[in-house]
Amino acid sequence: MNAPLHREMPAGLLDPARVLSDVTDKWDQDIVRQLTDYIAIPAKSPGFDQDWATHGYLDTVLRNAASWVEAQKVEGLKLEIVRLEGRTPVLFFEVPATGTDMKETVLMYGHLDKQPEFTGWRSDLGPWTPKYEEGLLYGRGGADDGYAVYASIAALQALKAQGGSHPRVVGLIETCEESGSYDLLPYVEALRPRLGDVGLVICLDSGAGNYDQLWLTSSLRGMASGTLKVEILTEGVHSGDASGLVPSSFRIMRQVLDRLEDSKTGRLLPASFHCEVPADRLAQAQATAAILGDEVYKRFPWAHFDCGGATTFALPTTTDPVEALINRTWRPTLSVTGAEGFPALKDAGNVLRPYTAFKLSLRLPPLVDAGQAVQELKTLLEDNAPYQAKVTFDSHGGATGWNAPSTADWFEQALDAASRAHFGAGCGYIGQGGTIPLMNMLSQGFPKAQMMVCGVLGPKSNAHGPNEFLHVPYAKKLTAAVAEVIAALPAARAAGS
Repeated sequence: MNAPLHREMPAGLLDPARVLSDVTDKWDQDIVRQLTDYIAIPAKSPGFDQDWATHGYLDTVLRNAASWVEAQKVEGLKLEIVRLEGRTPVLFFEVPATGTDMKETVLMYGHLDKQPEFTGWRSDLGPWTPKYEEGLLYGRGGADDGYAVYASIAALQALKAQGGSHPRVVGLIETCEESGSYDLLPYVEALRPRLGDVGLVICLDSGAGNYDQLWLTSSLRGMASGTLKVEILTEGVHSGDASGLVPSSFRIMRQVLDRLEDSKTGRLLPASFHCEVPADRLAQAQATAAILGDEVYKRFPWAHFDCGGATTFALPTTTDPVEALINRTWRPTLSVTGAEGFPALKDAGNVLRPYTAFKLSLRLPPLVDAGQAVQELKTLLEDNAPYQAKVTFDSHGGATGWNAPSTADWFEQALDAASRAHFGAGCGYIGQGGTIPLMNMLSQGFPKAQMMVCGVLGPKSNAHGPNEFLHVPYAKKLTAAVAEVIAALPAARAAGS
């Protein structure tokens, strides 16, 4: 990885070497320890822990983060845990502007809830057993994205340590993101008068194409999810007695899904689930493909086996880097993420099962309305069921994706300068296949704001899956880059940008 490069410090901005030194010390002496404690707490998102309020894990990680923030004694910082009845709590902090009379606010966002455990962790690792090894902090939630609140405060501390001017800063840290942020909008509305005129959003809940430069997320896919259930019997029956006469619920499931997806190619069949890729996003995908090459698809843990002394690997849908980037960011894709109605293999006898249920996760292109897609999906799957079976689709809701607004000159220059200062390479632009519901809400609520959506989820970091890790060296440099971009906003406004 390239060492930070020296550059002349423009008037009113920061010394990048000192910024990186300050945030590195903070990470090494404090933040890694805080995140190690955080990982050990199974603070699963409410969608995966219906008894979250009773268990108290979300409250614990939120209180721990709040206590840490208060202990940093950032000048002027005020903090509170906000609670709306029946909803997961949020952490809200605000820091007044210094050295500038600009009215705009910087909004910093992150979340502290986590995905469930999943299976397949390395024998010496686990979701709630943190391990720090060669710069990688393993465990659930550290990278996605428990680090966000800690990195945000460290960036502000580094900025203030140099006496740099900065605008008013507010932070919003939620605990419902992994469930679709359904609790967040009521908080945004309740706090809207205190958010102010947001000119820059910094969201540390995204990914990176590699660990060699700063990456700005240019788009996010939306999502529609739910449970599809096919029932044909009221109880299981002997398969020898009934098969051939009673249709298999699994075969009916296949027929129903064939209405939605071409199983040979993975292409989603409804035209309304697709959208045209904007020309600027296609150009960015081409530029990113030139940087990453075949690492776009080689970074995944492909299954493999020995065949005649040679190792054979499973194949991606395409080996064209541009097509691969477009497939995972601007094209709809169906995944089956869970199943019910099946006994474990060791318990499976010769019984025709009464029902099959799949949990569906449908990723939607950024410009497709999720609400309409959910309605169409339900009609498509339920109508005219084969054999008059009982077919139901229980929607878990949806979230419309996001396409970033045009990048202002000052913002583009600040990102590139920060990336070159700390990585030795310019800022890259990449679409992400995941969903951050907040971004679409904020773009609608603050249409003039610039969006610094970035994160530490680079190659093999494996958020949501086994062996998730936080790449600490990258997180340090990202933290430093955040401080520099915040410092650039007042300078840009003073220059009339």
